Amino acid sequence: MQLTDEQTAATDEAKQLICELCHTFYLQGWVGGTGGGMSIKADSLIVMAPSGVQKERMIPADMFVLDKEGNVLIDPIARPGPYKPPKLSECSPLFMAAYELRGAGAVMHSHSLNAVMATLLDPSATEFTVTNLEMIKGIAGHGYYDNCIVPIIENTARECELTDRLRQAIKSYPKSQAVLVRRHGVYVWGNTWIQAKTQAECYDYLFEVQQSS
Repeated sequence: MQLTDEQTAATDEAKQLICELCHTFYLQGWVGGTGGGMSIKADSLIVMAPSGVQKERMIPADMFVLDKEGNVLIDPIARPGPYKPPKLSECSPLFMAAYELRGAGAVMHSHSLNAVMATLLDPSATEFTVTNLEMIKGIAGHGYYDNCIVPIIENTARECELTDRLRQAIKSYPKSQAVLVRRHGVYVWGNTWIQAKTQAECYDYLFEVQQSS
């Protein structure tokens, strides 16, 4: 597909941003072992990191470009061995759920240890709840005294099989900017990549503090 000049500029910027952000997230321990993922809305399109690659070593040419319905418009060019052929992220339908249901501008998926442990504080809980912490103010629509509630859904053998559960959680918790997946990680979104990154960092802080209390 031939992109307009505006679309090309927007997708090029998003590709570079995803590489930079995933390198940052790798250093934080969120996307090790090829896990996790990231996508950013660019103009009317969506740029998405591939699946099963070393996230800290990605380059802009590794990214997929999708339309707003999630159809692949541009495939990345395969790199020579030992790199694997490019594969669309298993997170794709889950990312698309946040774009569709929340009008997100960016969505990330983290395998943060803090997120995983937050789901195990009470193995039967369907929610993570925290209040009276300063970093709650970094979550859209929340203040210091608010209850910050994040739904917890059960994991499945394959990422794409989580889609229905995640969609239902997004609908059932309209104030939450994230969904935890038990023994797996967390999905976080925002109106922009800046807000998504900020909220991912704030949520991770809240997950860590709650384990220590």
